[in-house]
Amino acid sequence: MRGKQKRYLRSQAHNMRPVFQIGKDGLSTEWLKQVEEAVEKRELIKVNILQNSIIEPEEVVAFLAEHSKIEVVQVIGHVLVLYKKSSKPKNRHYSLEVEAL
Repeated sequence: MRGKQKRYLRSQAHNMRPVFQIGKDGLSTEWLKQVEEAVEKRELIKVNILQNSIIEPEEVVAFLAEHSKIEVVQVIGHVLVLYKKSSKPKNRHYSLEVEAL
């Protein structure tokens, strides 16, 4: 993904609230399945890592890279912005703009 595309996605995610949280239970395949379903419907989501979590943002990035095709657009503190183009045309809101850039 090019810088211009990431910049657009970051600007769109700015006012979003986190959809998912990672707590003391950490990362699991069940959590990943739910995140993939949400990203399929929304294309762009925020994930918050709670204070009581032992997971670091770098671990989440590595986990997503290894187990899915979800792209990490931005990491600020304990908040991650995730993006994946939807396979369903009716759910493609951001990907149309990203491809045009």
